[in-house]
Amino acid sequence: MAVRFLIVDDHPLFREALAVAIQSACPEVEIVEASSIAAAHEALKSEQPFDLLLLDLAMPGTRGFDGLIELRAARPKQPILVVSAHEDPRIVHEAMTCGAAGYISKSVKKRDLSEAIQDVLAGLVVLPKGYEPPSADSPSRDPDLAARVASLTRQQLRVLQMVRQGKLNKQIAHELGVGETTIKAHVSEIMRKLKVVSRTQAVIEVARLDYDSILTGAADRDEKDAARS
Repeated sequence: MAVRFLIVDDHPLFREALAVAIQSACPEVEIVEASSIAAAHEALKSEQPFDLLLLDLAMPGTRGFDGLIELRAARPKQPILVVSAHEDPRIVHEAMTCGAAGYISKSVKKRDLSEAIQDVLAGLVVLPKGYEPPSADSPSRDPDLAARVASLTRQQLRVLQMVRQGKLNKQIAHELGVGETTIKAHVSEIMRKLKVVSRTQAVIEVARLDYDSILTGAADRDEKDAARS
């Protein structure tokens, strides 16, 4: 049986480049491409499983690590290699905490990417060269938060995303085609799993996982450091 890979990236040129790198590592590979998280879910419904899913974190319609968490919730045993343009150690750390099997930068050479793919297929954990976990003096973060978010079911994640958009239970129920009491139950379970006491606190907590926020914070610190020098 041929090895099957699923590439999830919204940029056609990068998907093509990634496919070339994959084929050099696994000549007999069968490659399926998805340009969105929704398309990835459709591809995962195939009767034939994928040996590896390669995911870009910055996908349309998603925030932060939502896409990774959603795919992990749908297929908990599916190995996912994050291939991202961002190399901030905190982003790498959060991605791994959210269940990624490995993390590699889009800037690596084709040979390094091929080796990373082979390592993940062999069951090894792949991290960027020189990666070091965030230091203790990094901005205060709850190390268990990503794991708690990753414990949510796919439907709970959808509800949480809508809560973050400011939608009321009635609106969420209408969009998902379920009863309002069902949504209330989901929200209660989400708060229990996240260990928060309100919808607002849930939104604030999950926002801390957004790599956009991490990058913004890093840029702000760089500007302050430059101003001091």
